[in-house]
Amino acid sequence: MKNRVQPTTVERVMREDDFIVSKTDLKGRITYGNRVFIEYSGYSEAELLGAQHNIIRHPDMPRGVFRLLWDTIEARQECFAYVKNLAKDGSFYWVLANVTPSHDAAGNVIGYLSVRRKPRTEAVRLLSGVYQSMLEVERRAGPKDAPHASLRYLQDLLATKGTRYEEFVLSL
Repeated sequence: MKNRVQPTTVERVMREDDFIVSKTDLKGRITYGNRVFIEYSGYSEAELLGAQHNIIRHPDMPRGVFRLLWDTIEARQECFAYVKNLAKDGSFYWVLANVTPSHDAAGNVIGYLSVRRKPRTEAVRLLSGVYQSMLEVERRAGPKDAPHASLRYLQDLLATKGTRYEEFVLSL
């Protein structure tokens, strides 16, 4: 399902005690979303279940961040990331996401669990600039090479600071 939502400049800010929870299968199709996910996304449960999780992907999010996320969770590790999401009505909301693989009784990865909470304002401000630079790298690289080019840009930037993305994100 392609997202045809027109982004607006309307921001929704998460409440301090909110946790957005969703589960997906191995292909990123939503299998569960809690009431807070439904509220912030603006989609009904019926619209979300079975849809690709990228239904809420905001165009201001660099593809390189999602390449990092998928590389991390496919390696059976958890990933922390600041993400700008797009609601059905075009508004947006920032989250600090923690995505982890879900396992069956035999230890096989059967899907992914994401828990998102309200991000720190200073972190969003800082990462917004980094993400804008990554988007520019993606535009220059072209669609085929965009995710890898912007991820390389991010990793090189963080290497100059002597850190990795997860360490950087958790330090904000």
